[in-house]
Amino acid sequence: MPVMRTRRLAAVAAACGALAAGTIAVVAAGPAHAAACERIDYTVVSSWNGGHQAAVSLTAGSASVDGWTIAFDLANGATVQNAWNVDWSQSGTGFTGSDVGWNATVAAGQSRELFGLIVSGSAVQPASFELDGVECGSVEQPTDTPSEDPTETPSEDPTDSPGPADCPAGAVCDDFENQTGTVPGGDWTVGAADCTGTGTATVDTAVANSGDTSIRIEGGATYCNHVFIGRDLPADAEWFRVYMRHTTAQPQNHTTMIAMQDADDAGADLRLGGQNGALQWNRESDDATLPAQSPAGVALSRPLPVAAWTCVEFQITGGNLATWVDGDAVEGLVVDGVPTHDVDEQWLSKPSWSPDLGDLRLGWESYGNDADTLWYDDVAFGPERIGC
Repeated sequence: MPVMRTRRLAAVAAACGALAAGTIAVVAAGPAHAAACERIDYTVVSSWNGGHQAAVSLTAGSASVDGWTIAFDLANGATVQNAWNVDWSQSGTGFTGSDVGWNATVAAGQSRELFGLIVSGSAVQPASFELDGVECGSVEQPTDTPSEDPTETPSEDPTDSPGPADCPAGAVCDDFENQTGTVPGGDWTVGAADCTGTGTATVDTAVANSGDTSIRIEGGATYCNHVFIGRDLPADAEWFRVYMRHTTAQPQNHTTMIAMQDADDAGADLRLGGQNGALQWNRESDDATLPAQSPAGVALSRPLPVAAWTCVEFQITGGNLATWVDGDAVEGLVVDGVPTHDVDEQWLSKPSWSPDLGDLRLGWESYGNDADTLWYDDVAFGPERIGC
Protein backbone atom coordinates (compact mmCIF):
# COMPACT_ATOMS: atom_id res chain seq x y z
CA MET A 1 0.00 0.00 0.00
CA PRO A 2 1.40 3.44 -0.90
CA VAL A 3 2.57 5.69 1.88
CA MET A 4 2.43 9.39 1.00
CA ARG A 5 5.09 11.36 2.79
CA THR A 6 6.59 14.85 2.79
CA ARG A 7 10.10 16.13 3.28
CA ARG A 8 10.91 19.51 4.75
CA LEU A 9 12.90 22.27 3.06
CA ALA A 10 14.93 20.98 0.12
CA ALA A 11 12.99 17.76 -0.27
CA VAL A 12 9.43 19.03 0.06
CA ALA A 13 8.96 20.13 -3.52
CA ALA A 14 9.78 16.78 -5.12
CA ALA A 15 6.27 15.46 -4.51
CA CYS A 16 4.23 18.59 -5.20
CA GLY A 17 3.36 18.13 -8.87
CA ALA A 18 4.20 19.93 -12.09
CA LEU A 19 4.33 23.47 -10.76
CA ALA A 20 6.41 22.51 -7.72
CA ALA A 21 9.70 22.48 -9.59
CA GLY A 22 11.74 21.67 -6.50
CA THR A 23 14.30 23.43 -4.42
CA ILE A 24 17.23 25.24 -5.93
CA ALA A 25 20.47 25.60 -4.04
CA VAL A 26 22.39 28.85 -4.19
CA VAL A 27 26.05 28.21 -3.41
CA ALA A 28 28.40 30.99 -2.42
CA ALA A 29 30.68 31.91 -5.31
CA GLY A 30 33.09 34.43 -3.85
CA PRO A 31 35.11 34.64 -0.62
CA ALA A 32 33.61 37.95 0.51
CA HIS A 33 30.31 36.42 1.58
CA ALA A 34 31.10 32.71 1.64
CA ALA A 35 31.68 32.68 5.39
CA ALA A 36 28.12 33.84 6.10
CA CYS A 37 26.11 32.41 3.22
CA GLU A 38 26.68 28.88 2.06
CA ARG A 39 23.28 28.61 0.35
CA ILE A 40 19.73 29.90 0.20
CA ASP A 41 16.86 27.55 -0.62
CA TYR A 42 13.51 28.49 -2.14
CA THR A 43 11.16 25.56 -1.63
CA VAL A 44 7.77 25.27 -3.31
CA VAL A 45 5.73 23.68 -0.54
CA SER A 46 2.49 23.44 -2.50
CA SER A 47 1.05 24.82 -5.73
CA TRP A 48 -2.29 25.30 -7.42
CA ASN A 49 -3.65 26.88 -10.58
CA GLY A 50 -2.40 30.45 -10.41
CA GLY A 51 -0.33 30.39 -7.25
CA HIS A 52 1.95 28.62 -4.83
CA GLN A 53 3.26 28.56 -1.27
CA ALA A 54 7.02 28.71 -0.72
CA ALA A 55 9.51 28.61 2.14
CA VAL A 56 12.88 30.37 2.18
CA SER A 57 15.74 28.97 4.24
CA LEU A 58 19.38 29.93 4.76
CA THR A 59 22.41 27.75 5.43
CA ALA A 60 25.24 29.69 7.05
CA GLY A 61 28.84 28.93 6.20
CA SER A 62 31.75 29.07 8.61
CA ALA A 63 30.47 32.34 10.11
CA SER A 64 27.12 32.92 11.75
CA VAL A 65 24.44 35.32 10.51
CA ASP A 66 23.06 37.86 12.98
CA GLY A 67 20.39 39.85 11.21
CA TRP A 68 19.56 39.36 7.55
CA THR A 69 17.94 40.92 4.51
CA ILE A 70 17.26 38.59 1.58
CA ALA A 71 16.32 39.82 -1.89
CA PHE A 72 15.29 38.02 -5.08
CA ASP A 73 13.14 38.46 -8.17
CA LEU A 74 9.83 36.67 -8.65
CA ALA A 75 8.41 35.67 -12.02
CA ASN A 76 6.92 38.41 -14.19
CA GLY A 77 3.45 39.27 -12.93
CA ALA A 78 3.84 37.35 -9.66
CA THR A 79 2.56 39.08 -6.52
CA VAL A 80 3.13 38.15 -2.88
CA GLN A 81 -0.28 37.87 -1.22
CA ASN A 82 0.93 37.08 2.28
CA ALA A 83 4.19 36.38 4.09
CA TRP A 84 4.98 35.44 7.67
CA ASN A 85 8.00 35.65 9.99
CA VAL A 86 9.44 38.41 7.77
CA ASP A 87 9.28 42.19 7.33
CA TRP A 88 8.81 42.39 3.58
CA SER A 89 8.11 44.59 0.58
CA GLN A 90 7.71 44.09 -3.15
CA SER A 91 8.59 46.49 -5.93
CA GLY A 92 7.84 45.21 -9.42
CA THR A 93 9.17 41.66 -9.45
CA GLY A 94 11.67 42.37 -6.66
CA PHE A 95 10.99 40.89 -3.21
CA THR A 96 12.94 42.05 -0.16
CA GLY A 97 12.53 40.47 3.28
CA SER A 98 14.25 41.14 6.61
CA ASP A 99 14.25 39.32 9.93
CA VAL A 100 11.71 40.16 12.62
CA GLY A 101 14.08 39.90 15.56
CA TRP A 102 13.48 36.47 17.00
CA ASN A 103 14.58 34.73 13.76
CA ALA A 104 17.60 36.98 13.06
CA THR A 105 20.31 34.46 13.92
CA VAL A 106 21.57 31.49 11.92
CA ALA A 107 24.49 29.74 13.59
CA ALA A 108 27.57 28.78 11.58
CA GLY A 109 26.83 25.64 9.60
CA GLN A 110 23.14 25.71 10.57
CA SER A 111 20.24 25.51 8.10
CA ARG A 112 17.16 27.42 9.21
CA GLU A 113 13.82 28.07 7.57
CA LEU A 114 13.41 31.82 7.87
CA PHE A 115 10.04 32.72 6.40
CA GLY A 116 7.17 31.61 4.19
CA LEU A 117 5.06 33.32 1.57
CA ILE A 118 1.95 32.89 -0.58
CA VAL A 119 2.49 34.00 -4.18
CA SER A 120 -0.12 34.65 -6.84
CA GLY A 121 1.63 33.72 -10.06
CA SER A 122 3.98 31.18 -11.56
CA ALA A 123 6.18 28.98 -9.38
CA VAL A 124 9.27 29.83 -11.47
CA GLN A 125 12.37 29.67 -9.28
CA PRO A 126 14.27 32.91 -8.58
CA ALA A 127 17.41 33.14 -10.71
CA SER A 128 19.60 34.48 -7.89
CA PHE A 129 19.55 35.69 -4.30
CA GLU A 130 21.23 38.44 -2.32
CA LEU A 131 22.03 38.34 1.39
CA ASP A 132 22.53 41.82 2.84
CA GLY A 133 23.11 43.24 -0.62
CA VAL A 134 25.70 40.66 -1.71
CA GLU A 135 24.88 37.93 -4.21
CA CYS A 136 24.89 34.60 -2.46
CA GLY A 137 26.02 32.67 -5.52
CA SER A 138 24.94 31.19 -8.81
CA VAL A 139 21.97 28.92 -9.25
CA GLU A 140 22.35 25.17 -9.56
CA GLN A 141 19.34 24.29 -11.70
CA PRO A 142 17.58 20.99 -10.91
CA THR A 143 18.76 18.15 -13.13
CA ASP A 144 15.60 16.06 -12.83
CA THR A 145 12.50 16.94 -14.82
CA PRO A 146 9.57 17.13 -12.41
CA SER A 147 6.72 14.72 -12.94
CA GLU A 148 3.77 16.01 -14.95
CA ASP A 149 1.47 13.67 -13.04
CA PRO A 150 0.44 15.21 -9.70
CA THR A 151 -0.93 11.84 -8.57
CA GLU A 152 2.43 10.09 -8.86
CA THR A 153 3.25 8.28 -5.64
CA PRO A 154 6.47 9.56 -4.02
CA SER A 155 9.31 7.17 -3.28
CA GLU A 156 8.86 4.88 -0.33
CA ASP A 157 12.57 5.03 0.48
CA PRO A 158 12.60 5.35 4.29
CA THR A 159 15.17 8.14 3.98
CA ASP A 160 12.46 10.30 2.35
CA SER A 161 10.77 10.81 5.71
CA PRO A 162 12.26 9.84 9.04
CA GLY A 163 8.78 9.45 10.49
CA PRO A 164 7.64 10.90 13.80
CA ALA A 165 9.85 11.21 16.85
CA ASP A 166 9.95 8.29 19.25
CA CYS A 167 7.21 8.22 21.87
CA PRO A 168 8.76 9.29 25.20
CA ALA A 169 7.94 7.73 28.54
CA GLY A 170 4.73 9.11 30.01
CA ALA A 171 3.26 10.15 26.64
CA VAL A 172 0.31 8.64 24.78
CA CYS A 173 1.10 8.08 21.09
CA ASP A 174 -1.28 6.68 18.47
CA ASP A 175 -0.34 5.96 14.85
CA PHE A 176 -3.71 4.29 14.19
CA GLU A 177 -2.01 1.04 13.15
CA ASN A 178 -4.20 -0.85 15.65
CA GLN A 179 -7.42 0.18 13.85
CA THR A 180 -9.03 -2.92 12.37
CA GLY A 181 -12.35 -1.73 10.99
CA THR A 182 -13.41 0.96 8.57
CA VAL A 183 -14.77 3.28 11.28
CA PRO A 184 -12.34 4.58 13.95
CA GLY A 185 -12.71 2.67 17.20
CA GLY A 186 -10.77 1.63 20.27
CA ASP A 187 -9.95 4.73 22.29
CA TRP A 188 -11.55 6.93 19.63
CA THR A 189 -15.21 7.68 19.09
CA VAL A 190 -16.84 9.38 16.09
CA GLY A 191 -19.31 12.17 16.68
CA ALA A 192 -20.80 15.44 15.52
CA ALA A 193 -22.22 17.77 18.13
CA ASP A 194 -25.69 19.25 17.81
CA CYS A 195 -26.46 17.92 14.33
CA THR A 196 -25.37 15.14 12.00
CA GLY A 197 -24.88 15.72 8.30
CA THR A 198 -22.57 14.51 5.55
CA GLY A 199 -19.24 14.56 7.41
CA THR A 200 -17.52 11.16 7.67
CA ALA A 201 -14.51 9.68 9.49
CA THR A 202 -12.94 6.48 8.15
CA VAL A 203 -9.83 4.37 8.63
CA ASP A 204 -7.60 4.86 5.56
CA THR A 205 -4.95 2.30 4.56
CA ALA A 206 -3.91 4.08 1.35
CA VAL A 207 -2.51 7.33 2.78
CA ALA A 208 -0.32 7.59 5.88
CA ASN A 209 2.42 9.70 7.41
CA SER A 210 4.03 6.58 8.89
CA GLY A 211 3.09 2.93 8.72
CA ASP A 212 0.05 2.06 6.62
CA THR A 213 -2.92 3.69 8.38
CA SER A 214 -4.37 7.11 9.05
CA ILE A 215 -7.80 8.63 9.72
CA ARG A 216 -9.50 10.27 6.77
CA ILE A 217 -12.01 13.05 7.39
CA GLU A 218 -14.51 14.12 4.73
CA GLY A 219 -15.58 17.47 6.13
CA GLY A 220 -18.65 18.99 4.54
CA ALA A 221 -19.54 22.62 4.05
CA THR A 222 -21.64 24.51 6.64
CA TYR A 223 -21.80 23.78 10.35
CA CYS A 224 -24.11 20.75 10.35
CA ASN A 225 -21.82 18.72 8.08
CA HIS A 226 -19.00 18.56 10.59
CA VAL A 227 -17.45 15.42 12.08
CA PHE A 228 -14.75 14.60 14.64
CA ILE A 229 -12.99 11.65 16.20
CA GLY A 230 -12.26 12.13 19.90
CA ARG A 231 -10.74 10.59 23.00
CA ASP A 232 -10.31 11.55 26.65
CA LEU A 233 -7.17 13.30 27.87
CA PRO A 234 -5.19 12.48 31.01
CA ALA A 235 -4.83 15.25 33.57
CA ASP A 236 -1.12 15.75 32.82
CA ALA A 237 -1.52 16.33 29.06
CA GLU A 238 0.30 19.59 28.33
CA TRP A 239 2.17 18.97 25.06
CA PHE A 240 0.41 17.85 21.88
CA ARG A 241 1.55 16.72 18.42
CA VAL A 242 -0.70 16.02 15.43
CA TYR A 243 0.30 15.25 11.85
CA MET A 244 -2.32 16.43 9.36
CA ARG A 245 -2.68 16.57 5.59
CA HIS A 246 -5.09 18.83 3.68
CA THR A 247 -6.57 18.64 0.21
CA THR A 248 -7.64 22.27 -0.20
CA ALA A 249 -6.07 25.53 0.95
CA GLN A 250 -7.47 27.03 4.13
CA PRO A 251 -10.37 29.31 3.25
CA GLN A 252 -11.15 32.86 4.31
CA ASN A 253 -14.07 31.67 6.45
CA HIS A 254 -13.65 30.28 9.95
CA THR A 255 -13.00 26.52 10.25
CA THR A 256 -11.99 24.18 13.07
CA MET A 257 -9.72 21.12 12.80
CA ILE A 258 -8.85 20.40 16.45
CA ALA A 259 -11.22 20.96 19.38
CA MET A 260 -10.86 20.39 23.12
CA GLN A 261 -13.56 20.79 25.75
CA ASP A 262 -12.55 23.19 28.53
CA ALA A 263 -14.12 22.35 31.88
CA ASP A 264 -12.83 25.66 33.25
CA ASP A 265 -14.83 27.55 30.59
CA ALA A 266 -18.28 26.06 31.23
CA GLY A 267 -17.54 23.14 28.87
CA ALA A 268 -16.99 25.40 25.83
CA ASP A 269 -14.40 24.38 23.26
CA LEU A 270 -10.87 25.60 22.72
CA ARG A 271 -10.41 25.29 18.94
CA LEU A 272 -7.51 25.27 16.51
CA GLY A 273 -8.47 25.93 12.91
CA GLY A 274 -8.20 28.71 10.40
CA GLN A 275 -9.54 32.00 9.18
CA ASN A 276 -8.42 34.42 6.47
CA GLY A 277 -6.31 31.66 4.94
CA ALA A 278 -4.10 31.06 8.00
CA LEU A 279 -4.05 29.08 11.22
CA GLN A 280 -5.86 30.52 14.22
CA TRP A 281 -6.96 29.55 17.72
CA ASN A 282 -10.54 30.35 18.68
CA ARG A 283 -12.26 30.33 22.06
CA GLU A 284 -15.88 29.26 21.68
CA SER A 285 -17.18 31.00 24.81
CA ASP A 286 -16.40 34.56 23.66
CA ASP A 287 -15.23 33.98 20.05
CA ALA A 288 -11.80 35.44 20.82
CA THR A 289 -9.19 34.66 18.16
CA LEU A 290 -5.45 34.19 18.24
CA PRO A 291 -3.98 36.07 16.49
CA ALA A 292 -6.31 39.01 16.02
CA GLN A 293 -7.92 38.88 12.58
CA SER A 294 -6.30 42.11 11.43
CA PRO A 295 -3.94 42.06 8.41
CA ALA A 296 -0.98 42.47 10.77
CA GLY A 297 -2.22 39.70 13.04
CA VAL A 298 -2.92 37.23 10.24
CA ALA A 299 0.56 37.91 8.83
CA LEU A 300 2.02 36.60 12.10
CA SER A 301 0.34 33.24 11.55
CA ARG A 302 0.79 30.92 8.56
CA PRO A 303 -1.30 28.66 6.34
CA LEU A 304 -0.96 24.91 6.25
CA PRO A 305 0.33 23.47 2.97
CA VAL A 306 -1.89 21.26 0.84
CA ALA A 307 -1.04 17.76 -0.34
CA ALA A 308 1.69 17.45 2.30
CA TRP A 309 1.91 16.01 5.80
CA THR A 310 2.46 18.78 8.34
CA CYS A 311 3.48 18.40 11.99
CA VAL A 312 1.52 20.72 14.29
CA GLU A 313 2.61 20.96 17.92
CA PHE A 314 1.17 23.02 20.74
CA GLN A 315 1.68 23.45 24.47
CA ILE A 316 -1.10 24.53 26.80
CA THR A 317 -0.14 25.08 30.42
CA GLY A 318 -1.87 27.38 32.87
CA GLY A 319 -2.85 30.46 30.93
CA ASN A 320 -0.05 30.13 28.37
CA LEU A 321 -0.23 28.66 24.87
CA ALA A 322 2.41 28.18 22.15
CA THR A 323 2.26 26.62 18.68
CA TRP A 324 4.81 25.14 16.27
CA VAL A 325 4.47 24.03 12.63
CA ASP A 326 7.09 21.53 11.43
CA GLY A 327 9.21 22.48 14.44
CA ASP A 328 9.09 26.24 13.81
CA ALA A 329 7.39 28.51 16.37
CA VAL A 330 4.49 30.54 14.98
CA GLU A 331 4.75 34.06 16.39
CA GLY A 332 1.04 34.87 16.09
CA LEU A 333 -0.14 31.73 17.90
CA VAL A 334 1.33 32.50 21.32
CA VAL A 335 -0.33 33.52 24.59
CA ASP A 336 2.35 34.48 27.12
CA GLY A 337 0.44 36.53 29.69
CA VAL A 338 1.64 39.87 28.32
CA PRO A 339 -0.89 41.45 25.92
CA THR A 340 0.60 41.98 22.45
CA HIS A 341 -1.29 44.08 19.91
CA ASP A 342 -2.52 42.04 16.92
CA VAL A 343 -1.63 38.79 18.72
CA ASP A 344 -3.09 37.97 22.17
CA GLU A 345 -4.44 41.32 23.37
CA GLN A 346 -8.04 40.28 22.67
CA TRP A 347 -7.42 36.78 24.05
CA LEU A 348 -6.17 38.11 27.39
CA SER A 349 -9.17 40.40 27.79
CA LYS A 350 -10.85 37.44 29.46
CA PRO A 351 -9.41 37.34 32.98
CA SER A 352 -7.90 34.23 34.54
CA TRP A 353 -8.02 32.04 31.43
CA SER A 354 -6.52 28.71 32.48
CA PRO A 355 -8.05 25.79 30.57
CA ASP A 356 -8.83 22.39 32.05
CA LEU A 357 -8.98 20.21 28.92
CA GLY A 358 -10.97 16.98 29.02
CA ASP A 359 -10.69 15.59 25.49
CA LEU A 360 -8.96 15.87 22.12
CA ARG A 361 -11.09 15.88 18.95
CA LEU A 362 -9.77 15.85 15.38
CA GLY A 363 -11.93 16.58 12.35
CA TRP A 364 -13.53 19.38 10.38
CA GLU A 365 -16.09 22.04 11.20
CA SER A 366 -16.94 24.82 8.77
CA TYR A 367 -18.78 27.99 9.67
CA GLY A 368 -19.09 28.93 6.01
CA ASN A 369 -19.55 27.13 2.73
CA ASP A 370 -16.17 25.36 2.83
CA ALA A 371 -15.42 21.64 2.66
CA ASP A 372 -12.13 19.72 2.93
CA THR A 373 -10.75 16.21 2.81
CA LEU A 374 -8.00 15.77 5.36
CA TRP A 375 -6.06 13.08 7.16
CA TYR A 376 -4.69 12.72 10.70
CA ASP A 377 -1.84 10.48 11.83
CA ASP A 378 0.81 10.04 14.55
CA VAL A 379 -1.11 11.81 17.31
CA ALA A 380 0.66 12.21 20.65
CA PHE A 381 0.19 14.05 23.95
CA GLY A 382 1.85 14.04 27.35
CA PRO A 383 3.58 16.05 30.08
CA GLU A 384 6.70 16.79 27.99
CA ARG A 385 7.37 17.85 24.42
CA ILE A 386 7.21 14.88 22.02
CA GLY A 387 8.64 16.52 18.90
CA CYS A 388 8.02 15.91 15.20
